[in-house]
Amino acid sequence: MQRPDTHSRVRPGFAELFAALPVAVVVVDPNQRVAHANALAEQLLNLSERLMIGQPLDAIIPPPDDPRNRDGHGLAVYDTEMSTARGGKIRVDFAETQIADYPGWRAITLHSAATSRRLGHSADRAAGARAAVGAAAMLAHEIKNPLSGIRGAAQLLGAGELTTLIVTEVDRIAALIDRMQDFSDTRPLPLASENIYPLLGHARRLALAGFARGISIEERFDPSLPPAQINRDALLQIVINLLKNAREAVRNEREPRLVMTTAYRHGITVSSAPGKPRLPLPIEICVFDNGPGAPADIADHLFDPFVSGRREGQGLGLALVDKLTRDMGGIVQYAREGNPEMTVLRLLLPRAAS
Repeated sequence: MQRPDTHSRVRPGFAELFAALPVAVVVVDPNQRVAHANALAEQLLNLSERLMIGQPLDAIIPPPDDPRNRDGHGLAVYDTEMSTARGGKIRVDFAETQIADYPGWRAITLHSAATSRRLGHSADRAAGARAAVGAAAMLAHEIKNPLSGIRGAAQLLGAGELTTLIVTEVDRIAALIDRMQDFSDTRPLPLASENIYPLLGHARRLALAGFARGISIEERFDPSLPPAQINRDALLQIVINLLKNAREAVRNEREPRLVMTTAYRHGITVSSAPGKPRLPLPIEICVFDNGPGAPADIADHLFDPFVSGRREGQGLGLALVDKLTRDMGGIVQYAREGNPEMTVLRLLLPRAAS
């Protein structure tokens, strides 16, 4: 038998490509019946493709079909519980998109709960943030007052190398406590309709003048983005933190690369808390970097307080980003995407009322 030419062009067919997709996918025809399901969909739904083909979608996995969230472009619902044909329950991120050039055909992707916890909001993260609020308030009260006394006593000793060291370290600890106190402010953020582009431009200029000096920050913006319902100061702090995090991530790269993007995402909805109604979050702001990404052992906990992939990191920057984003009714996600692969921190925020 002649060996195939390994240099010849071999084009995989639809079946091979579909089976190799790293996410559960179900294809639905114009009659609302299942036409295809890949291997990961079979595992997730505990049902073979042979048994699914030809069946009504509602009989396999009834979609979270809220008419308010449909605008003709598809539907995305994060961290939702769904029933399956076998009578089980699964918690997934559900996304439905129209297939271009094939009217009525749809592709449905299902991301399992593990992915949902990593990429979006979860009750565990909210609970972690609440615990940090209590810890920050307690530590600020118990530590900051004695620190001022230590600093004053050191200054009374007069100038000297040891005195300078004491004052410097006290100031460093006080600054850390100030950052922790950001978690203890539980007052609702005042939100308003804002054009995000002046804020993004300001954050970029601050970065280029300081911690990102010497590195270009590319912009890929959607010029037609409508106003968002945000707090100006909170969004500015979030974007600066994300840019600073990205700059730290590329410090060992020979050709460091930072990218800021915006887009309008139709159909994306999320619930801010269990039992709360789902709200659309179409305003997307992303910060990309070509660093190595978070270590695998902390990727699922990247937004938890006091978790950091850097030895000198305090684990508060991304936790504060998560808190401020949730205070504005949005979510923040971490992912590795693209070819070549890059790290992306993605904000999804509400649109301002028309």
